[in-house]
This record gives sequence, structure tokens and C-alpha cells, in this order.
Amino acid sequence: MLKLLIVEDDAGLQSQLRWCLDGYEILQAQDRASAMAHMRRHEPELVTLDLGLPPDPANATEGLALLEEILAFNPGVKVIVVTGNDDRENALKAVALGAYDFYIKPVDAELLRLIVDRAARLYELEEENRRLARGSTSSLSGIITSDPQMLQVCRMVERVAPSDATVLLLGDSGTGKEVLARAVHDLSNRAKERFVAINCAAIPENLLESELFGYEKGAFTGATRQTIGKIEHADKGTLFLDEIGDLPQSLQAKLLRFLQERTVERLGGRNEIPVDVRIIGATNQDLQALIRAGDFREDLFYRISEISIDIPPVRERQGDATLLAHALLERFAREQGKPRRGFTADALRAIEGHPWPGNVREMENLIRRAVIMADGNLVTAEDLGLEDRDQEAPPERLREARDRAEYQSVIKAMGRCNGNIAQAADTLGITRPTLYGLLDKYGLR
Repeated sequence: MLKLLIVEDDAGLQSQLRWCLDGYEILQAQDRASAMAHMRRHEPELVTLDLGLPPDPANATEGLALLEEILAFNPGVKVIVVTGNDDRENALKAVALGAYDFYIKPVDAELLRLIVDRAARLYELEEENRRLARGSTSSLSGIITSDPQMLQVCRMVERVAPSDATVLLLGDSGTGKEVLARAVHDLSNRAKERFVAINCAAIPENLLESELFGYEKGAFTGATRQTIGKIEHADKGTLFLDEIGDLPQSLQAKLLRFLQERTVERLGGRNEIPVDVRIIGATNQDLQALIRAGDFREDLFYRISEISIDIPPVRERQGDATLLAHALLERFAREQGKPRRGFTADALRAIEGHPWPGNVREMENLIRRAVIMADGNLVTAEDLGLEDRDQEAPPERLREARDRAEYQSVIKAMGRCNGNIAQAADTLGITRPTLYGLLDKYGLR
């Protein structure tokens, strides 16, 4: 949700502006000093500024000085100056100094709302352009997390990627196994070659062998031409075997032979074809239990799991539920062209309290639907179809629990505020330097 600072010394007009600009996170200031305090503490993206401010409300001197100070502090802020009927000259001067637009009293709620909404949209577009211009060189940029367990997973990916070791990704459905598999590929020496993915559970058993190993013309009815398999297609690159726990027993032996010999033999063929490919497997099943039940080969397990990486579910990632929700809301609002600016308090509580059995995939579905169906600019718990479970616990009083409570509070605040340091500090009731100190203390930078 974008923050809007209303700088107005008239209490009645301030209340009217707050009412007609509902949907933004409203901040209020009566003079230059309090306005700049809000700018430094909350970093609002939008400002409505009355040019006639104390100590000289009859003139625009103080308002114009504040405008210059705001734009010097953050040139990207959209400032709409509000002035009286007889002060058009100063309004034009404000625009020349860098104000986005001006509005002349008396206040017309619909017109002012239109100007502010247009400024907000322009700010978002400019911010997106700045983000794209900065670019992202990280292959892990698709991972959104502040959770120590998940950050450790990312560090493991960075360490293992340059090697040619087989990697086994273990985790519930929807935890991001394919995203991490692509990161392993993109950070490896094979990054310029193909990344080939195949879902072992989605292809019928009688077709899976030909999909993996290919076939010669005439190998079976309908084989009218020679076709290479996924393994051969991934030569010099990476082959991602998703849901490898569902691989049939007959193909487990053939895959094991490939991993040992690094050659494939197409169906109906006699030639052994050398293939240089890195294997990454993924599953949400307990492979050790499958081995004990005789459904998965133990020797194959050791071949595919030279490096095993356990990916925690969303419910175990501290602060990640709300952090992911903010990112998904921004993405889907942009894709759908909907003016969704954030979540209500009940929605944030519901997101934090929901166990997310479907993990990120479930969250994507709920938030995409809410973006399309919501009535207002803020998404509510009802829009998400979640129950508002008010699980706000009282502060811990025991001395020995202080560090744990402090750590959890910082994680939760950073998630709720979408990583915004100033807003998180305000939520916690501390200064930004204090929050930076806590982030360093707990290794959360």
C-alpha cells in the first residue's frame, strides 16, 4: 500500500482529505518540521501539500521551502500542491520546482482523488522502470525469503551449483523445487546449455521410457521417425527429473545404468550414445520409506542424492508467508491491471495463521483470485477465502525468552511490511538504527 502524507494545518480540511483519499496509508502533518519528520521516518511515496503553512500561512514561502526540501530528500516523491483560488501563480511556481500537479481549493473530492490516483500510478510505473533498469544478476532472484532455513538452502544451492554432483531436492508440493533446480543450472558451468525438465508422475508409464531415452524409427507401432529422448536432448546441460519418486521400477534400473555408464540406448536401437548431462531430481515423497517398502532402489537413491537439499514448507518459514503474499499481490495486480495496493490487517493475520498445505502454489491461486474478485483497493481475509485467526500473542515476560520474542517480532514485522525498513521500525516502535542493529544481531541482513 502506498503511503500518502497530507500536509495541512486546517484540522477540518485535514479530516476531509483523509476521508476522500481512503485506500492509502495516510500520514498527517501540520507544519514543515512534522512533515519532514514523517518523510524521514516513513518515506511516503505521495504528498498533498498546502502551500500556506505556519508560521506564515498567509504566504506560500514555507510551503515552497518544504516542497524543495521534500524533493531534495526524495526526488521520486509525487507532490500535489493544494492552494487557494487567488494563488495560481505560486501553484505554477511549485510545478516548476518539481511538484507533480496542483489543485485549487475548495476541495472537490472526486477530482482530487483522480489526481492522486494518477500520481500513484505514475510513481508505480517509474518504480518498476527503475527496478528493471537496475536488473537482477542473481539466479536466486526468484526466491523470496527472510527465513534462516530458506536462506541456508539458497547458500547450499550457490555452493553446489559449480560442481557436477547430482542434486536431490526434497520438499512438499509447491515449495519451489523447480525454481531452485533452475538456480542450480543457472549458477553452474552449464548455464548456457539446455535446462530440460520432465515430470515423472505426469507421463504414463508406457510412454515415459521413450520420453526419457528416445526411440528409433519402427521401434513400435507409430514410431515413424527417429526421436531423441529428454536425456539426450539435455546433452551438455541439465536434466531435471521432477517427482522422481514416481519413477516406475522398470525405469529405475535403466536410469541407474545411465548414471553409471553415462550412455543411453534408444528403444529399438543397438548403439550406445554417450551423453554429458547433470541430473537434478526432486520429490515430495519419503524415498527412505519407499526403499523400505521395496518401491525405490536404494542404489539409485545414492546415485541421485550426492547432495540432498531439504526445502522447508511455507508454514515453517518465519515471516515468509506475508512476504510472499506482498510479492504475489504486486505481481498479479500488475498482470491483471487491478489497483490492489495491499492487505487489510485481518488479511495479514489470516495469511500468517493459515497452514498453507499447498505452499506457494496454493498462495498463488488464492491471491490471483482475490486480485480479480476484490471490491476495494485492499485485499481482505474474506477476499482470500481465509479465516481471520487473531493469533496475536501477548508479549513474552520471561527474561530468558526475550531474545526469541525479539527475533520473532523482527521477522514478523519485516514480512508484514514487505521488507520496508522504515515501516517495520515504526511497526515495532523503534528507530531505524535500532532495527538495523537487531537485523545484524540475528543475521537477518
